[in-house]
Amino acid sequence: MSSSNAFAGSLFMVVAPSGAGKSTLVNALLAQEPTIKLSISTTTRAPRPGETHGKEYYFTNAEDFVARADAGEFLEWAEVHGNYYGTSRIMVEQQMKTGTDILLEIDWQGARQVKKQFPQAAGIFILPPSIEALEQRLKKRATDEAHVITRRMLAAGGEIAHAPEFEYAIINEEFAVALSELTAIVRAARCRFAQQAARNISLFAQLGIHAE
Repeated sequence: MSSSNAFAGSLFMVVAPSGAGKSTLVNALLAQEPTIKLSISTTTRAPRPGETHGKEYYFTNAEDFVARADAGEFLEWAEVHGNYYGTSRIMVEQQMKTGTDILLEIDWQGARQVKKQFPQAAGIFILPPSIEALEQRLKKRATDEAHVITRRMLAAGGEIAHAPEFEYAIINEEFAVALSELTAIVRAARCRFAQQAARNISLFAQLGIHAE
């Protein structure tokens, strides 16, 4: 099993029910913290118009994906609507070794898979300030029909029930406050001893500090 203790970079997992504002928060974080990279998933679905291999997704076929999954190449993977989606463990580890922080926008099932291989991954759950606020945000987006919103609301309760599995919970009531809290978690994780030791090998040796 891999351990993020060996890497200079940190691994973050951000999870939320639909409508809680996860993507908006993540995009704002990435804009102000350029050393964090959003993990690009591998998928077997066909590229949509305008999508580029290596930008939105890494595209492959089912035979290749299954072979790689069987070989343990994915941190997490799932089948969704007949297509496979997964996070490459190899690519994540390569980037983390160079000191790059990696962020996964993921669901709770995927986060549970990642935790088994990277126990030190920081799990962050984004919560709405209320169920009513969540419903209003979904309606305000005006991208879903009423029955889809109802389905998302029903799913939200099941997703929120898994929030206790995560180290951090951010209540996204005021966006600026939520973003500040998300940023604080990221910056604190960079100061963990294991990450500092991996990033500053020569300094720690000079100071006579030996990592366990």
